[in-house]
Amino acid sequence: MTQDPIHTVPAGIDQLLEIMRRLRDPEGGCPWDIEQDFSTISPYTIEEAYEVDDAIARGDMEDLKSELGDLLFQSVFQAQIAADKGLFDFHDVAQTIASKMISRHPHVFGDESNQKSPEQQTRDWEVEKAKERERRGEHRTLDGVAMGLPALMRAQKLQKRAARVGFDWPDASHVLDKIREEAAELEEARDTLTKEEVFEEFGDLLFVVVNLGRHLGVDAEEALRACNAKFTRRFDYIEDALAERGKTPSESNLEEMDALWDEAKVAQKPVRP
Repeated sequence: MTQDPIHTVPAGIDQLLEIMRRLRDPEGGCPWDIEQDFSTISPYTIEEAYEVDDAIARGDMEDLKSELGDLLFQSVFQAQIAADKGLFDFHDVAQTIASKMISRHPHVFGDESNQKSPEQQTRDWEVEKAKERERRGEHRTLDGVAMGLPALMRAQKLQKRAARVGFDWPDASHVLDKIREEAAELEEARDTLTKEEVFEEFGDLLFVVVNLGRHLGVDAEEALRACNAKFTRRFDYIEDALAERGKTPSESNLEEMDALWDEAKVAQKPVRP
């Protein structure tokens, strides 16, 4: 049996690009890969990015290596779709990001001094990104904040952009006052207004809570993700404890599960040095 030529392509990015080209080949490729477009692949790209983040959070470096490969493959896939349409290819993508990184780091690749604080480098980075948005014709303050970001992350980015032009509370105490105001409005909406109005008031409350996190130096997306993980650990504790009693959660009651929740809080409390 003749060996497929793919095995003779040097391992690494060249082989990966050839694999993708073959998968999308209208004559002999994979039917599923052939029928995909930008929009159908996009959810997989987002999912792979989160799986990279999960591997980092778990400290699993072997899994991280695999997940980074999966994420790279998403870039290769999207670039091949673009190449099939005659728009650009993977090499154009690589060249574009290389040029962007050189432009955004004049203190490394140019004449500027690299003796800057991380804070100053962040400010310089934002200046360069603002210039790029200007070149793309994005003149409004909030232009270019991606619609596809998770809602908490996008809220935080929108608020940071607005804060740069002075649209911001002076400190966290004012944000706390606004949270109390929005919570009162939500309570009133619950009792007197329509479902749509309750929906809107709930969104307002979430938005202001994100703003509080920003003033406290807390990333809302990361904080909620950590809280989700904590909730999972504690609820797993409840299920395990109930299983030892020959029960499932549906066979228990809130009082019993609440007591186990308090046990979990004590049992899983981190030991401080």
